[in-house]
Amino acid sequence: MKQVILIHAHKDIDQLNGLIAQLRDRDFHLYVNLDRKSALDPAAIDPSATLVRRRIDVHWGDFSQVQAALNSLAQIVDEVPDFDKVSFISAQDAPLLPNCALKRRLAALRRHELLDCVAIGAQGWSCAERYQYFHRERGGALARLACRGANRAMRAAGLTRSMVHRYQPWGGSSWWALSRDCVLFILGITAADKSIVRFFRHVACPDELFFQTLVMNSPFRHRVMNNNFRYIRWPADGARNPQVLAAADFDQIAAADAHFCRKLEASSSAALLPLLDELRQSRQTAPNSPGA
Repeated sequence: MKQVILIHAHKDIDQLNGLIAQLRDRDFHLYVNLDRKSALDPAAIDPSATLVRRRIDVHWGDFSQVQAALNSLAQIVDEVPDFDKVSFISAQDAPLLPNCALKRRLAALRRHELLDCVAIGAQGWSCAERYQYFHRERGGALARLACRGANRAMRAAGLTRSMVHRYQPWGGSSWWALSRDCVLFILGITAADKSIVRFFRHVACPDELFFQTLVMNSPFRHRVMNNNFRYIRWPADGARNPQVLAAADFDQIAAADAHFCRKLEASSSAALLPLLDELRQSRQTAPNSPGA
């Protein structure tokens, strides 16, 4: 069955086009959502990929990250009548499998939603403050002041916001692979119930809570495999941005049961990129290698 690979991008046209070239395949529909404030020329993007028409300014940590994904998904389901999954990646990812092996892996996982997730709370991920108070980093000064005032009043009164509809909150990685049926569910519920989007507009880093919370409070929760098959290295100091990968990370990347790795920068990862290319080539003829 056809697969969709959705790439969100904002910089480095050569890295983006190189990724598109690697993933070019008759069984893959490639989509690129380009941040509207990006300096990249959309006309310079490899025409093998379809551009998402409804572009918006994307800002780290706010709802624009979720909205950009929803815009992308709406166009995909409208234009691709039949597909297995949407695999969501960034232009700073790299595939670790040749396309033939990636197709086999996704086919084997057809009945699963590939979603990294953990329950939010005392026994799970302690980040409830992300939704319990109002977060507004952008917008007018008056709106931000009102947000801060509301939070001060809530703290003084010992009040917090409950998750919308009192859903059990879940969080995890922003990158996932979800089935067509699951995508249709998410688009349908957010279109029908505007309170969901209104709530998440005031959540900090909602891209790490939105999809997990909706899926894990839906009938699709029983299909979730708690694994997004990404290799990501997080800094030991607890920083919120992943480490840029370099050649020293290659052995761990190669041993990982992952479909993609991130985060890559053309300069800092220069010595790693040819090693990743060699790894993909070696897996063309090694079906029993990790991830194949």
